Amino acid sequence: MRDYYALLGVAPDASADVIKTAYRKKAAHYHPDRNPSPDAAARFREVQEAYEVLSDTARRTEYDDNRRRSLLADPLETARGIFGDFLEQVQRDAKV
Repeated sequence: MRDYYALLGVAPDASADVIKTAYRKKAAHYHPDRNPSPDAAARFREVQEAYEVLSDTARRTEYDDNRRRSLLADPLETARGIFGDFLEQVQRDAKV
């Protein structure tokens, strides 16, 4: 399960305005027309997906519930996934 909050760089309790601002910043940064990086298009799609889920109240509630269950069901696997996503993002940001 991808951590959409980490992808956008916001806290899980972020308001809709904060999420929208973070999305616009990340989308502008990773837009394939502006970013020559070979993985820019993939990153842009990830950011769009995160925003689509977190900006829709019903989908965000479902995502948050699913996220909580995942953390409780297998915390070690979840921690590995979150840390892996974090390392990927750090590596990508270092290349840009």
